[in-house]
Amino acid sequence: MLIKQSEDFKASEVTPESIYRERRRFMQGTLGIASGAALLGGAGLLSPSARAIATDPDAKGEELRYVIESELSTDEELTSYDDITRYNNFYEFGTDKGDPKKHSRRFKPRPWSVSFSGECEKPGVLDLDDVINPHQLEERIYRLRCVEAWSMVIPWVGVPLGPVLERFRPTSKAKYVAFTSVLRPDEMPGQKRSFIDWPYVEGLRIDEAMHPLTLLTVGLYGRVLPNQNGAPIRLVVPWKYGFKSIKSVVSIAFTEDEPPTTWNIENAREYGFYSNVNPEVDHPRWSQKRERRIGFFSKRETLMFNGYADQVAHLYEGMDLAKYY
Repeated sequence: MLIKQSEDFKASEVTPESIYRERRRFMQGTLGIASGAALLGGAGLLSPSARAIATDPDAKGEELRYVIESELSTDEELTSYDDITRYNNFYEFGTDKGDPKKHSRRFKPRPWSVSFSGECEKPGVLDLDDVINPHQLEERIYRLRCVEAWSMVIPWVGVPLGPVLERFRPTSKAKYVAFTSVLRPDEMPGQKRSFIDWPYVEGLRIDEAMHPLTLLTVGLYGRVLPNQNGAPIRLVVPWKYGFKSIKSVVSIAFTEDEPPTTWNIENAREYGFYSNVNPEVDHPRWSQKRERRIGFFSKRETLMFNGYADQVAHLYEGMDLAKYY
């Protein structure tokens, strides 16, 4: 379970001031949100009927309660539950798109906990139930309908990562956040192959991790995550390419130095640390200017930061995004 704090503290005391003020600005509506209460706190819990939330009759699994629709959700047509759950990159279960659904039945997502360590004052462990049960958190579970680069529009369900990180009180040395996936080759047959140095690892700069769009995700379409989609808890970073959204997370560490990331380790020429969606920076083997969504025949223009430029472009002011790709 979540380590409880005996003392009260302000977010501004444990978070770099620029990040703290950015999140306050976000909550106050200057980034397009009508009310911060719907995302990161405020009034009491709302029932599912408090806002109209679209569903898919094919959605399966335990229903998540008290889910609030995010004001940042896109109005684009959602990808079906069936397509989202059968067409995946999750190499722990195999390299073909259909392998995760086919080979993930033996995977056991419960019980589950995530450890927090590194440059923080209060290292500890977060039990999955502390995320799913909103009564255990100041944060609210909300649904963000967001575009996943190059393929889908997905209604993820989770909580903003930033307030969860703050509970462990990162120090001034915490410049990055490192993530590690579970290592269970007996349940994840893809891990028996050595084409990747397992376990899968990823990382974000701490201001990226603290951004309100970065989601610690526990479900989709209002129900718990299926095994093939990263059960029981994964990251979603909607302005980056999909491989940055690490699945089945078991540990999170605050680091002073840039952490290693799996695809950068395997092929640094093709996969940089940042991996922001950027139509102006081609992959060495193909153009990234256009994309095709699942369910649509024609391609469309790829949007800078996957359409979230208004929310995140300021994070990269002054950076050469062709160099820091």
